[in-house]
Amino acid sequence: MLRLRANRPVDPVQRLHDYARVQRRAGILDEAALLADVTRTAAEDVDAESAPRLAREAIAAADAAYETDRAEWPPVTDYDRLQAAFDELARRDVVVLQAVEDHWTAERLLTERRDLGAPVRGVAWFTAPDVWHAVDHGMLELNVWHGSSANVAPGDPLLDEVIDVLDANALSGHFDEGRIEVTAYWQRRL
Repeated sequence: MLRLRANRPVDPVQRLHDYARVQRRAGILDEAALLADVTRTAAEDVDAESAPRLAREAIAAADAAYETDRAEWPPVTDYDRLQAAFDELARRDVVVLQAVEDHWTAERLLTERRDLGAPVRGVAWFTAPDVWHAVDHGMLELNVWHGSSANVAPGDPLLDEVIDVLDANALSGHFDEGRIEVTAYWQRRL
C-alpha cells in the first residue's frame, strides 16, 4: 500500500483523481490518450475490473476542477507568458521542446539539425512531470543546452539570454543544479 508522511495510507482512488487532474490541466494528451492513460493507471494502481469506470469518474472530476480553477485565472496567465517567452527563444534560434519524453528527444533534435547542416544555437526542454509540477507548485524546471548538447552553466551567455527572455515576459527564473527554475503556474486554457 502507498504511504504518505506519518504513515497515513494513500487512498489509491484519490491518487488516481490527482493524476487525472494534473494530466487534464497539463493539456498534453488528447481526449482518447487521456482516457487510455488514466484507465491504464486505474487498472495498475486501483482495480483492473473497475478501471474504465474509475477513469471516467476521475476525468469528470478533473474537468470540473479545471473549470472552477480557470474561472479564477487572470486574463494573461503564466502559461501565456511562458509561450511568449518560448516564441521569442525560437526567434533567437533556441528551440523549445515542451513536455518531451526525456533528454534523448533533445539530443535527437540537435543531431538531426546538425546532420541537415542547420544546427541550432540551443535547445530548451522539459518533461511532462515538469509540467505536472508547475500545475501544482508553480515552478517549471527548464533544461537549456547549447547546439552541441553541452548544458549551460553560470556565467554562460546563452543561460543569461534565456533568463533575460523569461524576465522580459514577467517570469522569474534562476539557475539551480543544472536547470532553470521558472516561477510559473501551468495555467493552460484548454
